[in-house]
Amino acid sequence: MIDVKRVADAASAAVIESFSQLNRYLSFAPISSDPNAAGRLRELAKTLRDDLEAIGMSNARVLELEGAHPCVAAEWMKAGPNAPTVLVYGHFDVQPVAGEAWDTPPHSIVRKGDRLYGRGSADDMGGWLSHLVAIKSYFKEANGLPCNLKLLLEGEEEIGSPNLERFMDAYPDAFESDAMVLTDCENPSPEIPGITVSLRGLLEIEVAVESAKSDVHSGLWGNVVPDPAVTLVALLARLVDDDGRLKLARREIDPAWLQSSHDVPMTERVIRAGARLLEGVNPLPNRGLSPAAWAWREPAVTILSTTLPVPGTEKNAIRKSASAKLSIRIAPGQTPKELFEAIRAELTQQVPGGLTIKINQLEGGSSSWDYVAEGPAFDAADRAYEAAWGRKPLRIGIGGSIPFVALFGKRFSRLPLVLNGVIDPETGAHGPNESMHIGVYEKTVTANVHLYAELAKALAKG
Repeated sequence: MIDVKRVADAASAAVIESFSQLNRYLSFAPISSDPNAAGRLRELAKTLRDDLEAIGMSNARVLELEGAHPCVAAEWMKAGPNAPTVLVYGHFDVQPVAGEAWDTPPHSIVRKGDRLYGRGSADDMGGWLSHLVAIKSYFKEANGLPCNLKLLLEGEEEIGSPNLERFMDAYPDAFESDAMVLTDCENPSPEIPGITVSLRGLLEIEVAVESAKSDVHSGLWGNVVPDPAVTLVALLARLVDDDGRLKLARREIDPAWLQSSHDVPMTERVIRAGARLLEGVNPLPNRGLSPAAWAWREPAVTILSTTLPVPGTEKNAIRKSASAKLSIRIAPGQTPKELFEAIRAELTQQVPGGLTIKINQLEGGSSSWDYVAEGPAFDAADRAYEAAWGRKPLRIGIGGSIPFVALFGKRFSRLPLVLNGVIDPETGAHGPNESMHIGVYEKTVTANVHLYAELAKALAKG
């Protein structure tokens, strides 16, 4: 019988040693949105394949498809036919850093206090590296794992996983499993772990207003003819309340869920630090809900861009047209169509001056995701986290959109999907000075050790 505590202690002791490995991976700068980085992504994929083979994983390989960045797969299937097979998913590509004001070199690990800074440190290299440390410790201390295990590392998550379903179709054996652990998710605080059970979806639309065949002199025609730029601003203001929140298509929040959401430590201090607020700028008022409810369970709107004149292009003219692209976060359980129709109905009624208005849904976007995390696999996760963190994980949401999660939910709806990770509210993923809390990382490493053992018992077939 495997001494799980001994393995967990060894994994905890190996955490600091793994920082150099993390630094090596980050140094590839695997930015999937940059065409010039394709070679670096491929080289990192080969490095990961070799490293997985070196720690004892079998059938380590780079998965290739035409027109796609590669994936990396590996497995260890020696726990026996009665042991469950657990798939661990992560991604090794990162967000770009161009134009961001970093205080440290973005593609190297720099330790400051209890945090490691670097692009991809938490999103998501630290997430799946926490599993590699756990796996390596099992091989070192017990010569094997309590369950069969597969690893799948993607190279395109940060560009929306456009080819992940193609990989699922082309390499079904790499995904075949009894339970899935998907990294890349958040914890409510460095002291409180989380398992993600909902995501908001994403809808992007363009709103365009036209008034004339050409620009005209504002001195001659101002106050006489409508200004599309002013009309656009007035129309967009219809979408939000006095706080600036989207007021259309709001969802009823279950009272029991709302009550439990107050356990999430999304305090003013946490919001200020995580959102990088300036001194004197306050978080929006709660208005009877909790910050978690606003961030996870209600739709939201952001203006992505406009065609309003930029500095250096000013002229005293009424422009003939103006447009804006909007990002709409879709609440769990909502559909893109529901949000699109609500916005179109609001913006096309009583348009000032009879201006022509066009509203188009843009390509891309993603579905929302809402999940009931119940059953033996989640009881196992509770026990694993209690052993490592000293408490069970909270069931949390994420206000963002993660296309691969909705895809896994659609393709593998019969399987338990455990969403964990090493992100916390001060991580700053997708922005400058992204960082990973060392304590969160260490506790997640040991939680993974216990999770494999607990899933092996909970999902045993014999």
